[in-house]
Order: sequence, then structure tokens, then C-alpha cells
Amino acid sequence: MAGRPRRADGRGTPRRADQALMTDTLKPNNAAQVLEAVKWAAAEGNALEVVGRGSKRGFGRAVAPRLGLDLSGLSGIGGYEPSELFMTAFTATPMAEIEAALRQNNQQMAFEPADLGPLFGGDEDEGTIGGAIACNLAGPRRIKVGAARDHFLGFSAVSGRGEVFKSGGTVVKNVTGFDLSKLIAGSFGTLAVMTEVTFKVLPAPEKTRTVLILGLDDAAAAMTMARALGSAHDVSSAAHLPTVAARRSRVSYVAGAGRAVTAMRVEGPGPSVEHRCRALKALLKGKGDIEELHSENSRTLWREIRDAALLGAAAGDPKARQVWRLSVPPMAGPGAAEALARELAGEAFYDWGGGLVWLAIAARPDAGHETVRAAVAAAGGHATLVRAADAVRARVPVFEPQAARLAALTARVKEAFDPNGVLNPGRMYEGV
Repeated sequence: MAGRPRRADGRGTPRRADQALMTDTLKPNNAAQVLEAVKWAAAEGNALEVVGRGSKRGFGRAVAPRLGLDLSGLSGIGGYEPSELFMTAFTATPMAEIEAALRQNNQQMAFEPADLGPLFGGDEDEGTIGGAIACNLAGPRRIKVGAARDHFLGFSAVSGRGEVFKSGGTVVKNVTGFDLSKLIAGSFGTLAVMTEVTFKVLPAPEKTRTVLILGLDDAAAAMTMARALGSAHDVSSAAHLPTVAARRSRVSYVAGAGRAVTAMRVEGPGPSVEHRCRALKALLKGKGDIEELHSENSRTLWREIRDAALLGAAAGDPKARQVWRLSVPPMAGPGAAEALARELAGEAFYDWGGGLVWLAIAARPDAGHETVRAAVAAAGGHATLVRAADAVRARVPVFEPQAARLAALTARVKEAFDPNGVLNPGRMYEGV
């Protein structure tokens, strides 16, 4: 018997909406209980805040539904076929558990989703696979292998209508009809409650090395990264750390350089990596002093870049500095970032070959959003407010404002999946 979803305090189904407390939380232990919880919420007209383990609760617009839907009871790896390169796991399975299982078979999630917990004042390794997919997170390797949605094969979920549905399978060829995985990834839990997900895994590289160029300014670094990425040397990631960001690294070669550091990662079979690193250093000779990191130091550096740890924004009060993520054409990034850093008392570093700019600014009541969006629009990109106080995120557009036609399409999609506005209402856009 599936049983009813429990309140976090163990007292059973919450009271009616007009009696419910702000602290009421439903905590299902299986997919059947998720279905019951959503059906009950839809019938009663109660909105739900859908949460895995809460590590990314501060990501998105600040909303305060009366009830929470805590999915932490849906945890565990349901199926893993190393030879078939896929894994199926319940939504709230910790990323740390998944990564440990993959390491035993020398495999990895190639899209290397970020661990944003510390950025929001939490602990490391608290994120879940469902949260990574719901936020469509991807790390430095995105420029080579794509985002989370490109590795998301299938799922089981409950819509806001209180209906169970599935999409996809264990291989890409199983996707027929509407590829709902692409729609659900990045929807921040506003369309459906995923209960189980299936995703691709890939062999981990035998060796990883990182070529460092020291002392480049931002514009020169953008040109250098473009040259490296456009070469035949199969560079999997490229990032640029201005001096202040580089000093925060736990890698001594980076922190002790005393200059800006431009990093290019090379991965694969040992002899191939050694050959490509030599060729890459020859290609970039004369650009600046060159160093090379081997496996352990490389892993540490790219994890710091992945998690935006080099902004220095995780220490102390998490509301002290506001964090933006800017997506821009790589050559336009330095000009936009430098102007914004001057005007908003901020600092930045660059990932994705310069196409992703992490920007931390002094806290402002409006997060400088008009200034940021104007600069990014002029560069031909878009911006997301990743971290700010709840009050700021409640009144400032967190995601790039949508044109009228796109906003209308977004509203129609929400209506199709969640006509009663039960699931994370307003998490991405006001009224949706």
C-alpha cells in the first residue's frame, strides 16, 4: 500500500488551504505518494514549492507557496548499466552518490553539473540529480559536450494536473514524438514533478592536463582561448581568471602566479594528452609564461571554475554580494564585464571560452539589473541573476525578460502542464 504523503512533522496530510501554516511540508516517499500530493494540492487550490534537498532554493524568483513538497525521500540509483552508458535514479539522489557509483566504473557525467550549494550559503555535495536537470546546469565542458538537457534521456513525472506521464527511455533512439525531456530540463519544477530520471554517462578521461598562460588581459585571453578552441588539439574547456579570482584558487600554481591565469583543459588517453599539450604550448608560445597542471590540480581548478567558487562570493553572509551569470559572444565578454565591474563595484571571471561570465557585484536594492541587461543586450547576450536576497529576487526579473510572443508561448505551455498553477508558481516568471 502506497500510503499517504506525510507532513515533515509526521502528522499526515496538511489542513485545508485556509488553515495551512507557512511551514507545512508534504514529504512523499515514493512516486504514488507524489501523485496523491499533487492531486490533493490541485483539488484544494494549494500551490506547492517543489524541493529536492534545497541546495538551489535561492536560484530563481523568490516565491513563498503555503506548502512545500519535499522530495528528499525519493532517493537512490534505480538502474545503472555501465556497458550501455546510462543510469536511472530517483529525483533526489545526491550527486555525490551518483558520482561515487560512476567512479567505480571509471565513468562520469560529461556535462559536469555545478555544485551551487556553497554559493547559496550551504554545504558542498548537497545537490541532487533532479535539481541539476531541472536547472539545466552544466559546467566548463559544456562547450564540447552540451548542457544537461543534451544528456537527459527520459523521466517519469507527475504534471500539475495530477497525471502521471513518462517520456524518453534509456537511449536516444527511444525518443519518439515530442521530446519532453528537452522541455522539462531547465523548467525549474514549474511544469511537472520528476520522480525518476535517466541520463547518459560516458567514460572518464584517462588523463587530464591543463595548459596555463599567465598575465593576459581579458581581451587578449579571449583571443587566446578562441585560438586554442579552434585548433586541432581538442581542447575541452577554456577559462580566464583575472588576478583577483586566480588568487582564490586552492591550486598553488594558480594562486601563486600573482597574475591573471588563462586555463585550457586537454583530456583523453595519456599519450594523446601529452602530445596535444605539447602542440598547444607550441601554438601559444609567445603569448605569455606557460605552466601545466596535471590530473589532481586540474580537477581542483575546474571544479572551482564549475562552482563559481573563485568569485569569493560564498564566504560570509550569502546576501552580501549579488551574483550574475552572463551569456555573451566570447569576444564581447571582456568589454561588457569590465564596464559592469567598474559601474557596479564588481569583479568577474570567464568560462566557456569567454562565452560565460560570472559577475559578482556589491549588493543593491535592484541588483543593478537595468545596467546589467543593457550592457549584455548591447553585446548580443542575456543575463540571469543567480543570487540575491529574497526581497530583491521577488521584484527584479531573475531570468531574461521575454518578448511578448515568447511570454505567451511560455504561458500556454504552463497552462498545458499545470493549469491550476500548483507547481512552483512564479519561480521563473511572474504569473507563470
